[in-house]
Amino acid sequence: MKTYQDILFSQEAGVAKVTLNRPSVLNALSPNLIAELADVARKVSLDESIKVFVVTGAGRAWSAGVDLKALNESIEGGHFSNFEVMEMGAAFILTLQAMPQVTIAQVNGHCYTGATELMLAFDLVYAADEAQIGDTHTKWGIAPKWGMTQRLQQKIGLMKAMELSFTAQPVSGKEAERIGLVNKSVPLTELEATVSQVVKKIKGNSAQTIAAMKNMYYFGAQHGLHRGLEYEWQADFKITDREEFLRNFEKNK
Repeated sequence: MKTYQDILFSQEAGVAKVTLNRPSVLNALSPNLIAELADVARKVSLDESIKVFVVTGAGRAWSAGVDLKALNESIEGGHFSNFEVMEMGAAFILTLQAMPQVTIAQVNGHCYTGATELMLAFDLVYAADEAQIGDTHTKWGIAPKWGMTQRLQQKIGLMKAMELSFTAQPVSGKEAERIGLVNKSVPLTELEATVSQVVKKIKGNSAQTIAAMKNMYYFGAQHGLHRGLEYEWQADFKITDREEFLRNFEKNK
């Protein structure tokens, strides 16, 4: 894996971990950071030795959202167009949901707007009680492009989603758990251990079955109950580790 400028990458015992590493600007999503996220996610998705992909942030933020200053400088410098940046973010999201690995957002602090859109695309989300999670598109006069209006309402319902977007008011990690925006919220000092426990449980199960079920869950979410049931019934996924898990079950009875 190559060395990155705006993210830290580590891989150990079947777990790939990325830390967004621009703490001086609350890990704001610069064009380069978005490009690096898209690149590392694509590489992780192709690595069969990795079962879980975790993304967290350095310092007191997960990410404050798109870095508008860096975006404008990049456009003026001819490095990336606005469309290319939006396209890279969309590619990262599509890769997250298509990859066979379980993806986890470990939201350690502030998470706003474009970053919230990225967070919504992870399979599982664990947050610090102290985190602030919100959608400020309306505050800045910017329309979302990475799925905010669709995924947010799927998570928490239409009226609550509209309330968060229209008021641009963030919620704490605790409140995010209460309304179903995150799986669980714990004190920041316990967040790392909490995610590690979840990862350990995931790693103890069939990666191939998890990948198959992830595929079916997202198909149903996108196409509705009737087509989802039909897809689940007709799907024929190649699961080659079944015998190993059955043997372990018999051994441990």
